[in-house]
Amino acid sequence: MSAAPRVGLFDHPAFLEHDTGPGHPERPERLVAFERGLREAGLEGRLARRQPREADAADVLRVHSDRHLLDLEAARTARVAFDPDTPAGPRSMEAALLAAGAVTGAVDALLDGELDSALVAVRPPGHHAERDRPMGFCLLGNVAIGVAHALARGLDRVAVVDWDVHHGNGTQHAFESDPRVLFVSSHAWPFYPGTGALGEMGQGRGRGFTVNLPLPQGCGDAEYGALYEGLVGPVALSFAPQLVLVSMGFDPHADDPLAGMRVSAAGFGRLARACLAAAAPAGGRVAFVLEGGYDLDGIAGSAAEVARAALGEGESAPPPALDTRGAALLAALRSAHSGHWPVLR
Repeated sequence: MSAAPRVGLFDHPAFLEHDTGPGHPERPERLVAFERGLREAGLEGRLARRQPREADAADVLRVHSDRHLLDLEAARTARVAFDPDTPAGPRSMEAALLAAGAVTGAVDALLDGELDSALVAVRPPGHHAERDRPMGFCLLGNVAIGVAHALARGLDRVAVVDWDVHHGNGTQHAFESDPRVLFVSSHAWPFYPGTGALGEMGQGRGRGFTVNLPLPQGCGDAEYGALYEGLVGPVALSFAPQLVLVSMGFDPHADDPLAGMRVSAAGFGRLARACLAAAAPAGGRVAFVLEGGYDLDGIAGSAAEVARAALGEGESAPPPALDTRGAALLAALRSAHSGHWPVLR
């Protein structure tokens, strides 16, 4: 009988102290809901809780500019709004460095064999942060910093799967010329931030290793399930990653107030299992890193389903059958990327 998977939970009280102001959807209660979901499902005690350290400057500067760090440092002494959506206050820089450090810490724990997979419950989120500017609620590119850290440790095939409802522009731009990094993003289109068109497939030697999957609003468990089992999984397995990082946004949830998708909590469990299966060449090493998701009960239920998947508990029921529209969408996306990925032909 095989041992149960060792799953870590990376969190820190400082994440609650990043103050976005009254009425902002990216609020501390999101993390309270994440942990409530684990506790109510009886899963919290089965996870190895880890408290991260701040990412150091060398880790951050692999992804961001000196100017970016100086701009963030200014928020330690005065409240700053980097754009209308992205405020920061005196405790925000500490939270951002700890969020990035949680991802590098999870990468180390996975590569050193201490954990099999990890849940990284952080805020502020990261996938919109560009090299030289915060944006879209994000201060530092948490997942991008984790990828760069893994490459610095000697890996040469790292896959990023971003299922947040918004395109991960910052992560894409950090690695779109690097064939060592596979970036796969499913996202609503057209939608904020306006990047992630189907034709964005990478640059130079990285051409083909950016796999954008723009989706019309209204997609739910049927479309997402078919997409992840029929396209994302095969492409990732073909890439044969040594590590998988998931930008885990729960804003495609049916009850999310900022988007128009219809994924259920069980649907997120299905996506997590698809990512774990795609990580088979990496020994199942996956870090699930929180990005968006703004309905508190949706976060709670979805976090529990991802944790169950990571713990190897239960099996996903087959997704609902695709209708004609969904089948045509999947066929079009497979065809668009088949030139770079023969497995899709």
